[in-house]
Amino acid sequence: MNEIIKCLTERKSIRSYTDQEISPDCKELILRAAMEAPTAGNQQLYTILDITSQDLKDRLAVTCDNQPFIAKGKIVLIFCADFQKWYQAFTLAGCSPRRPGPGDFLLAVEDAAIAAQNAVTAAEGLGIGSCYIGDIMENYEIHKELLGLPEFVFPALMLVFGYPTVQQKEREKPKRAPLDFIVHENTYPQFSQEEIRQNIADLKGEDFDSWMERFCKRKYQADFSLEMSRSVAAALKNFQQ
Repeated sequence: MNEIIKCLTERKSIRSYTDQEISPDCKELILRAAMEAPTAGNQQLYTILDITSQDLKDRLAVTCDNQPFIAKGKIVLIFCADFQKWYQAFTLAGCSPRRPGPGDFLLAVEDAAIAAQNAVTAAEGLGIGSCYIGDIMENYEIHKELLGLPEFVFPALMLVFGYPTVQQKEREKPKRAPLDFIVHENTYPQFSQEEIRQNIADLKGEDFDSWMERFCKRKYQADFSLEMSRSVAAALKNFQQ
């Protein structure tokens, strides 16, 4: 199998790390891979914050839904959707730019996410595990102050890196949905109840209703999910034209 495809196929979230440090050379390779990602109009509408302060890691482990492993990450990167630099550049050149709108916000989030995935794939190729932390979107006001974020910058996602423990290496990767449930030709299909029940999640033989009820409470209707929506709405107010 092609090595890139192998990395993409085998990669899983790693939340427990050995004590091995990640070398500066490997770190630079990961960062440079992120910067080579596809980007809208070659604008690179993101800024990457390299969190090296242990105090800051400890704080983020609490503010990002109390996840202690964040503090133990050998590399912690926050990918910020960033329209601030371009807005400043337009103003500097006398363009009289409009205020960035919701479309600009989403485009910057897309750029940040694409760059982050490049970093994840590069790390996997180097034998380094990673885990996405969407919870960085929570507590927008706290994180804005904590990270010194200006008006048109939003912490879209965070990545934690480290060499995986043996247990993490051997842990089974969650099964993905079948290809024909995700990919459809030309138009969006009408899913039957049976198709939803069979394909929407990796139930591992559990009863659909019971599993879904637990998942809904644990994820979709959880406090962190509600806070995430509130925080994004608060940030979007800066992007209202």
